[in-house]
Amino acid sequence: MSELPKPVASDALAPADPPADPWAELRSLTPARIALGRSGASLPTREVLAFGIAHAQARDAVHAALDVDALATALQPLGLPIIRTRSAAETRSAYLARPDWGRRLSPSSRDALEALARSDGPEVLLVIADGLSAVAPQRHASALISALLPQLDGLRIGPLVIATQARVALADEIAECFGAQLVVCLIGERPGLSSPDSLGAYITYAPKIGTTDEARICISNIRPEGCAIGDAATLIAASLRAAFKARRSGVALREPSKALAGDASTAAALSDQKP
Repeated sequence: MSELPKPVASDALAPADPPADPWAELRSLTPARIALGRSGASLPTREVLAFGIAHAQARDAVHAALDVDALATALQPLGLPIIRTRSAAETRSAYLARPDWGRRLSPSSRDALEALARSDGPEVLLVIADGLSAVAPQRHASALISALLPQLDGLRIGPLVIATQARVALADEIAECFGAQLVVCLIGERPGLSSPDSLGAYITYAPKIGTTDEARICISNIRPEGCAIGDAATLIAASLRAAFKARRSGVALREPSKALAGDASTAAALSDQKP
């Protein structure tokens, strides 16, 4: 008589553990859309919906208007005068269709700034501009300037200028009206599908109408999920002091990237330099 087969252990019948996701660790480090998976020949529904939301947020950021009153209120505790200006682009649609209009002041704004000009212009002028994402300066400009000003001790700071329908180059004309030696333009950057609120800082030494982009230092993606506010403030301060020392900015000046918050000795050394 043949023996009956031995019973199979219950754990041998249990389903195998799914293989480890090799992309999981990388996805935890970046908001970039990688290894999204698939559902048949398409993406999973959750990824399609997430893409649609991100695209809508980017479009909203481009068309959103800067709440100048709210921004001015947030900046008031810093103790600097606040001036409002606008570019020659009358509407948002005109601003998007004619970038050149966003680079020049409206006649009324230029007249008002020239009336405020003094013979001893500021060493540093800070311009807060809506750019292509008003959401960015609305959320981050006040905190960034609050972190930046203590690191500019000893420099003569001009009023805070809020500029609407503005491109980066508008800050050159604003600074020229004030006779500023250096301008820092904090502007909303073109939104990405994972960063609708990214703020950029453009630092220009000896700004004037016609200055081109290679003469600027750019610090990009300033937001909590990108370049942190504190690190950005330290890097901006180090960059502008280096620009003063070299009397130039942009590609002619090596960016002092070692002056991040993690390198306290370098940051302190740059803070002690006088222009």
